[in-house]
Amino acid sequence: MKVSVQVLWLLAGVISLAACDSGQTKEKQTEGVRSERAGNPIIQEVFTADPAPFVANDTFYIYTGHDQQSEGGEGFLMNDWLLFSSTDMVNWERHGAKLRTTDFAWANGQAWAAHTEQKNGKYYWYVTVEHATIPGKAIGVAVADHPTGPWEDAIGEALITNDMTTQTDIFWDDIDPAVFVDESGSAYIYWGNTVLKWAKLKDNMIELDGPVHTISVPEFTEAPWVFKREDLYYLIYSAHFPEEIDYAMSDSPEGPWEYKGNLNGALPNSPTHHVGVEEYKGNWYFVYHTGQLPTGGEFRRSVCIDRLYFNEDGTIKPVIKTDSGVGIIE
Repeated sequence: MKVSVQVLWLLAGVISLAACDSGQTKEKQTEGVRSERAGNPIIQEVFTADPAPFVANDTFYIYTGHDQQSEGGEGFLMNDWLLFSSTDMVNWERHGAKLRTTDFAWANGQAWAAHTEQKNGKYYWYVTVEHATIPGKAIGVAVADHPTGPWEDAIGEALITNDMTTQTDIFWDDIDPAVFVDESGSAYIYWGNTVLKWAKLKDNMIELDGPVHTISVPEFTEAPWVFKREDLYYLIYSAHFPEEIDYAMSDSPEGPWEYKGNLNGALPNSPTHHVGVEEYKGNWYFVYHTGQLPTGGEFRRSVCIDRLYFNEDGTIKPVIKTDSGVGIIE
């Protein structure tokens, strides 16, 4: 009888490990039983928001907003953007504030969501700020020769201003830039609040190449993100309010986009839900913010990471938010 019980426990352990791995991860196992975990939020000594993951030089970078509002304060207080990097998804190097609103002479503060992309040996950091002379939010671009900078204003003026778009009459509809460079070298920028907009970028990455278009997807709020896996294109975005994460798919970065459903529900302590997706060392990652630190909340958010999995037909499985985060990889 003793032997049978031991065998049953052994079999249960093997099945448990197989379920955790499910053939979809290369995460390193610690002591053959548990993965060493990052833990969510991944950064706990400073408040971070609106993550933009980016992979370069075998390194996983996350460009984030910086929530600086005091505990109990109201409204977003954001003056700079922070940078973090890792080569194993568990241990994160803090690079500090690599870009500030004051680096754009034409801007008037409010370092909202941003996104980084690479092309032609240069790195481009697209940011949301308040314009100093044109009422409303605007999108600027900084450029660098390395993912960590130093960064400088690439144009000397805004790439997109509120008076360039007439789809809505609100002052914050030109926010949350997301840039995607296709394998052909064609570059696209997606952005917006209430109305989702997109335009092609010229090869220099600092000028629009043609008119501004719109995309119609259900309940779009803000924070688009576009990526490609195999032959399919994915558009992830914040929907409703409080925000959830929905997505659509297409055979082209220009659409048409077919709505596929919900990926992740509303967050317990943050009405905003902003996501970036990247592949790294064979795994796909879902990078987002919550308000779950002890003194966190709507204006004091924190970046988290969980795994992203796909079905055989290319659709995405609903994302499970965890406190343990992702496992270490080599």
